[in-house]
Amino acid sequence: MSLLLIIFELVLFTCIPALELRFSIPMGFFALKTEAGVPLDWWWVATICIVANVILGIGVYEILLPILRFMCRFKWFAEKLWKHVEVRRDKLRPIVEKYGEWGLALFIGVPLPGTGAVTGAAGAFLLGFMRSRFYVANLIGVLIAGICVTVLCLLIQKGVVADDSLLRTLFIKDVH
Repeated sequence: MSLLLIIFELVLFTCIPALELRFSIPMGFFALKTEAGVPLDWWWVATICIVANVILGIGVYEILLPILRFMCRFKWFAEKLWKHVEVRRDKLRPIVEKYGEWGLALFIGVPLPGTGAVTGAAGAFLLGFMRSRFYVANLIGVLIAGICVTVLCLLIQKGVVADDSLLRTLFIKDVH
């Protein structure tokens, strides 16, 4: 596989909501190989996936306002759905003010299903996070997740994780 195709696949897998770099980094470590059959260096995989994930979070945050403005043109959306969003946002605002960027960064950074840059961007937007505060939280959170997943993949790759462990079976599928 060519280097450009590997990079494209890493970015593409990173852009899948709910998977993001939690999926693309292990793919880069264990499944994608160059034409010579050699995997990409781990730091390239991590860097590509982290940068793509940061950009994904920013893109989702920035595109939500135009989409919601468009949707508010429809009476049913403005009257039925948007009211509920505003009520929830007002209830959550004190929590956001208390924990700020750090709370959002931890939410984005915990490498579990349902967390990540896309969910964090939507939540930050709906909770009224300022753009600059979200950008900081997104960067910190994606770095946390990227480091956690990269370290786990390195441990598996170096054989620190036992062959019959749950972590190895989740990340590596042997095809025989």
